[in-house]
Amino acid sequence: MTTILVTGGTGTLGRHVTERLRTDGHEVRVLSRRAQPYAVDLRAGGAGLDAALAGVRTVVHCASSPRGGDEKAAGHLIEAARRAGVRHLVQISIVGVDRVPLGYYRSKLAVERQIERSGLDWTILRATQFHDLLVTLFQQLGRPPVMLLPAGVCDQPVEVTEVADRLAELALAAPAGRVPDMGGPEVRTLDSLARAYLGATGRRRAIAHLPLLGRTYRAFRDGGHLTPEQAVGKGTFEDYLARRFGRPTSR
Repeated sequence: MTTILVTGGTGTLGRHVTERLRTDGHEVRVLSRRAQPYAVDLRAGGAGLDAALAGVRTVVHCASSPRGGDEKAAGHLIEAARRAGVRHLVQISIVGVDRVPLGYYRSKLAVERQIERSGLDWTILRATQFHDLLVTLFQQLGRPPVMLLPAGVCDQPVEVTEVADRLAELALAAPAGRVPDMGGPEVRTLDSLARAYLGATGRRRAIAHLPLLGRTYRAFRDGGHLTPEQAVGKGTFEDYLARRFGRPTSR
């Protein structure tokens, strides 16, 4: 039986990866800042990280924060993984980190480069945004009477459990380097996604489209964060909304 460590194992993605691996009969250690017995802040490193990695063959690295610190956390994880003799490091990343000049994306790309140079055997999967991130965005944008959306932008949301299944599959396979991206089943305008959200939540909001400036907006408008050729996901945004809010939605 393989012992696998999942960093960020209590988070949006990591908890599903953990559940999938345990269901398949594998011993899984969950590492997060508060989950005992492996409560470790990766940004700080420390002896707790060495203890968490003792005897581990595979690490699935899901821990991440848009507030910063990912590169430092990855550095500590890589150093400890080398000391522990880890044989496979699996990293989740984001489609477009090499095309969209957003600060968080740049950090994720830097982590990819750290892993590639780590001397460890590795696998990296890039996925599009999860459905729940769009809901969070629309909740924020929907507070005023008029929902302002960036003009001309599309998205390709993917079901988090499908990404978790793919990560678990990769963790149990041989290191594969950079594997094909994973995108949701549809490339949709933000307008259509926002209207689906409003319908599912019973909210009434006017929608306006706001042109923005800058390289980051231009990259999103040009689809740098999309992977239409890898639209392998099955669950649609409407499927997610119906499950979360308990009312049917229509296109």
